[in-house]
Amino acid sequence: MIICNARIFTASDENDVIDCGYIETNGGVITAVGTMDEFGGSLDSGDVIDAAGLTVYPAFVDAHCHIGICENALGFEGDDVNEATDPSTPQMRAIDAINAADLCFSEAARAGIGTVVTGVGSANPIGGSFLAMKTYGSTRVDKLVIKDPVSIKFALGENPKRTYNDRDETPVTRMATAAIIREQLAKARRYMDDMAEYERTKGTDDETSRPDLDMKCEALIPLLKREIKAHFHCHRQDDIFTAIRIAKEFSIDYVLIHATDGHLIADELREERASCVIGPLFADRCKPELADQSIENAYKLHKHGVDIAICTDHPETPIQYLPVTAGIAIRGGLSRDEAIRAITISPARICGIDDRVGSIEPGKDADFAAFRGEVFDITEKPEFVIIGGKFVD
Repeated sequence: MIICNARIFTASDENDVIDCGYIETNGGVITAVGTMDEFGGSLDSGDVIDAAGLTVYPAFVDAHCHIGICENALGFEGDDVNEATDPSTPQMRAIDAINAADLCFSEAARAGIGTVVTGVGSANPIGGSFLAMKTYGSTRVDKLVIKDPVSIKFALGENPKRTYNDRDETPVTRMATAAIIREQLAKARRYMDDMAEYERTKGTDDETSRPDLDMKCEALIPLLKREIKAHFHCHRQDDIFTAIRIAKEFSIDYVLIHATDGHLIADELREERASCVIGPLFADRCKPELADQSIENAYKLHKHGVDIAICTDHPETPIQYLPVTAGIAIRGGLSRDEAIRAITISPARICGIDDRVGSIEPGKDADFAAFRGEVFDITEKPEFVIIGGKFVD
């Protein structure tokens, strides 16, 4: 496939925008990108798209949502987002609850969202895993996965307190929430060390006992080895600082999810070299910890040098409106180009999937969204969307 005569927002470090260029793909992968002056192939074949008058973007990436695990138009029957029977459930895997046939995947794909990072909710201090997957190509989730797991979800602040206070169970304070997280991470670290000692001494005179299988600890080993990140749900600034404190104590990589008060402590977050996934921006202040919510959050964090991405937190904001919420960040001061990067390459990098998606570069997946008008305009929709080298119908 060749897309020609397009204005291309590549979102790459080398060249953000090509005013009149081409994209060549083969087998669902980008093989070449450049200006039309550089194009040396033939445009006479039948598999050519003349995109004159269109701007082609990388298909958008939502860095944090609950699509497929909190299903469309269903109540309890389709709500698998929180296993709120135990405050520590790192062994819960999103892949076992996601319904890839959910209508919202089709809505996302048609709106130009090619990749989502989706998983468990924030009822538990430790909720389980998130994965990255495509929104189009199959109704079998296994065939859509890009990376599993991407992260382990932790939650601080009001949500765990509210969930367990109704039952008079721990945690009902921020102290208990943090303590549960620390205790589980400490157990996992000891389990990992004991397993390593067993492997080291196996078959020798000093052989130690193999630790009993612990699925909670097993799930946290990739995190402790820094192979994946902790995604901390946190809104208020004190909860943000607790997330950073715990991450430092256990030497784990982390991302701050929501970071609603980030604009109030942007200088601190810059010093910590924190990454923040901001959103949902199209939402009200529905609980006390959102009191300082501002559409300027993304702009102020970016201005201070903090890495940001923008998310919908679907279904809090329906996922098809991800570009519109990025437009709200522009209203709050974020530049247009940075808003595009906040829903393409920035979430891909923050979530560790930028080897596959997030920009238009050779070797990456052939995922594109082409617009004639302004991508952030609520009245606009893509002229065409391609995911995995296939047109979305």
